[in-house]
Amino acid sequence: MRAFVASHRLAVGSLGLLAVALIAFVLLYFEPQTLFIDDRVDEPLPTIAAAEPSPSGAQAKTGKDGAPEKTEPAIKLLAGGSFQSYEHSTSGRARTIRLADSSRYLRLDRFETSNGPDVRVYLSAAPAGGPGDAFDDDYVELGQLKGNIGDQNYVIPPDVELGHFQSAVIWCKRFSVAFGAAPLD
Repeated sequence: MRAFVASHRLAVGSLGLLAVALIAFVLLYFEPQTLFIDDRVDEPLPTIAAAEPSPSGAQAKTGKDGAPEKTEPAIKLLAGGSFQSYEHSTSGRARTIRLADSSRYLRLDRFETSNGPDVRVYLSAAPAGGPGDAFDDDYVELGQLKGNIGDQNYVIPPDVELGHFQSAVIWCKRFSVAFGAAPLD
């Protein structure tokens, strides 16, 4: 063996360099190590920024009849559903919510999926039970997945027409595959 290596030094060295390059490529592009690392997130429900405190002795707003005014709930559920798995086991619930100030969020509750490279959160016009390759045909991206486990919030831009989108999708952009999808019923 030693004689073979000595007589073929260039070939053995080239093969060694090629093996190191291949391992580096796999680690950098496919990021298999992320499958063994959990990123936990525990964000509270979004809230409206606190208003100026009322001076002491101030009373609650009342209507013309003297009764306290009815106020809109702080958070209104618009749509939601449970995740179903596609390429990776995914569970939890996705909800679209609106705060009293009209800001909207996609909320992931009790969420869990595999970690992976370049994982994004989409709202998709494709239904959650449909083919996994259709989720990126007509979608809006809400951002990179904050963590593969836990409760998290994603701002929905004001110009997004929520009625157009049928599902919340966890999408691996690098490999064009859905990890999971939840209907927005």
